[in-house]
Amino acid sequence: MTSPFFASIAVTAFAVAFLHAALPTHWLPFVLVGRAQKWSTGRTLGVTLLAGVGHVGLTIALGLALVLAGMALQPSLGGLFHWIVGGLMVAVGVFYIVRGRHNHALPEASRRIYASDRAAIAALVTLLTLSPCEAFLPYYLAGMEHGWVAFLVLSAILTAATAAGMLIFTSLSLAGFKRLGLQWVERYEETILGVALVLVGLAVAFLKT
Repeated sequence: MTSPFFASIAVTAFAVAFLHAALPTHWLPFVLVGRAQKWSTGRTLGVTLLAGVGHVGLTIALGLALVLAGMALQPSLGGLFHWIVGGLMVAVGVFYIVRGRHNHALPEASRRIYASDRAAIAALVTLLTLSPCEAFLPYYLAGMEHGWVAFLVLSAILTAATAAGMLIFTSLSLAGFKRLGLQWVERYEETILGVALVLVGLAVAFLKT
């Protein structure tokens, strides 16, 4: 847990989770719906945080399933396991880089006017919950050899980075910063995530500790 290698994984994981949360699809819909429903700033941020909890919760659940599967397979794979994990991260990274040519569209929830606040909240929370941060999942495998403490640390990092990203950019937009200069994030987010995954994957494969 104190190894420089795990520290580098943790730092990169925070950056990936924060960058993912900074994507406009993770905060702009809350601003738009909040304005349409005439919500206060506090209520808009509360709904944003609630959706973030669902988003993080499903990601952690998927990470847990991935780690349990990895633990079941590791004894039979032996020394090949870190090569497989590294190769998987590189493959996912390449997929993100290739897919990065396409821009994200805002969720349909941000374009609708709801008859009730309950319907608006349910739609926003459901849409974000069902869109887990899949780019973070390989980091659970990368940290698996450091035990369950590493899983908890990574889950805490995911939670903190996601909450920080979503709340910060929602707050800035509500405060009147309509142009936050994040067009480059929307355009290059998947490319940046892909490069990060490839680099960490290579490190996992060749620098196992």
